[in-house]
Amino acid sequence: MKNETKPAAARYSNWIADLKKRWRATQIKAAVAVNSALIEFYWDLGRDIAEDFADEARYGSRFFEKVSRDMRGDFPGDTGFSTRNIRYCLDFFRLYSESSILPQLVAKSDRRGRVTAKMPPVVAKSARRNRQQPVGDTALQQMVAELVLVPWGHHRTIIDKCKGDREKALFYVRRTIRNGWSRSALLNWLSADLYESEGKAQTNFALTMPAAESDLARQFVRDPQVFEVFGLREQYNETQLKAAIAANIERTLLSLGRGVSFLGREYPVEIGGETKYIDLLFYIVPLHRYLVMEVKTTKYEPADLGQLSGYLAMAESVLNTPGDNPPVGVLVCKEHNRVLAKIHLAKIGLPMGITDYQIKRLLPTPAQLAQCYADAEALLAAARPGVVQHENMKPPAPTLHPLRQNQPQRRKKA
Repeated sequence: MKNETKPAAARYSNWIADLKKRWRATQIKAAVAVNSALIEFYWDLGRDIAEDFADEARYGSRFFEKVSRDMRGDFPGDTGFSTRNIRYCLDFFRLYSESSILPQLVAKSDRRGRVTAKMPPVVAKSARRNRQQPVGDTALQQMVAELVLVPWGHHRTIIDKCKGDREKALFYVRRTIRNGWSRSALLNWLSADLYESEGKAQTNFALTMPAAESDLARQFVRDPQVFEVFGLREQYNETQLKAAIAANIERTLLSLGRGVSFLGREYPVEIGGETKYIDLLFYIVPLHRYLVMEVKTTKYEPADLGQLSGYLAMAESVLNTPGDNPPVGVLVCKEHNRVLAKIHLAKIGLPMGITDYQIKRLLPTPAQLAQCYADAEALLAAARPGVVQHENMKPPAPTLHPLRQNQPQRRKKA
């Protein structure tokens, strides 16, 4: 450990004094770059504990309580020095600096020549400038540039939910930056396991699109594609499903991701004197491409890709204007054989993806909710004491909840 010749108590006191100086410097820099400076400081704090006080910070040692107490003595109003938050700092450092990327991190040498990890200076330089030497690792610099753009509260949520999975954590960091997610939105997508659903989608984008656009296009194709719709009964056909998706377009667009515009359902395309109708037509603004969605309530069949190919060709010929790239197609079906779909997609030269769909909620329509409310009001009015009812007036028969209309009724016990 550094300062090894000094007694442990003196070494700790010196570290606390140094920590306070760095925190004061961070408070000054925060006026210019609040979040970036804060994330850098928390990284440094977690790194110090991991590398210099690992033995002291063992479970049950009350080390974190001691650091919190000593720091709060001079900074009583700073919630960042709670015991829990200091533990998060250590988790934050460990999550993004495990062995697989440690050799790539900026190197610093202690007095014994040991090389350890240091966050590179992306936005603001560290207070200890003499101890860091940047390396030209583009991937690492990009990672750090992304980390400092995400609020600390988001980082804590990601740490809790990703359980040490760095790739998954970076996925949500990057998506938070791209979509401007609030913390509640981030939590919703973590709960929906967006990372897993996107990773399973079958596409041929890597074969049919430039690398940068291919990676971005995959973000708009998830497997399964989850829809929240109002007014869809348990027994539905393709027309009803498409109508429900279009009627609840705000939720649909949220499920597809930021940067997608909806153009229409059964969108007419006239070519050669005939009019064909695209199930659902969108436009992906970042890619400058139309998104053609074909919806099937049945299991995937190879002929479905042929139909989708035809719609893509028509969209490119009729709808594209100068500056538009070739359209992307997505086949949404009830289920598909992943091996078969992968083989078929590899032989098609147009950018396509295949995904299953799930109906997350069969929600009642506003009219159904209004009817339930009216029935309840009538029953309450009939039951009020002192209300004289006409001999022919009867309370309305109770209406089943819209979501339970298709469920069998339970028998009453004898």
